[in-house]
Amino acid sequence: MTNFELQQLVEHISKTAFHQPFRHHASFNSRLKTTGGRYLLATHQLEFNPKMANLPMFEQIIKHELVHYHLHLAHKGYWHKDIDFKALLSQVGGARYAPDIGQRQTNQHLWHYQCENGHDIFRHRRFQVGRYRCGQCGARLMLLGEVLNK
Repeated sequence: MTNFELQQLVEHISKTAFHQPFRHHASFNSRLKTTGGRYLLATHQLEFNPKMANLPMFEQIIKHELVHYHLHLAHKGYWHKDIDFKALLSQVGGARYAPDIGQRQTNQHLWHYQCENGHDIFRHRRFQVGRYRCGQCGARLMLLGEVLNK
């Protein structure tokens, strides 16, 4: 699906489900990983995750973002917690949450440190060994390297 086809689909869903026109821009954003889409308050644009375009519930994701869009333009409660949002979302049949497609980032680094007395220390973040000491014995630390974390 191209951005032009997405724009046409969003305009069609807005007309049929909300009975209001969509007058702004809708596009794909490949930087979105765990969310189905987002509504930009400042520009009123909609962005969607291209990896979710092939899912059967993509139309529900579009409806979810259009609920944000139409409620914000109507100066009503457009946040997820607002009663207006929940009511309109259930009325048009939009998705409350985006499905998990396995794009969550996992920490791939695990740094292995060892003190002079042989105590092993593993950390997710790398740090400067000159600024810290071993928590068990107070000896100096040295970086042994990176360990694969899977």
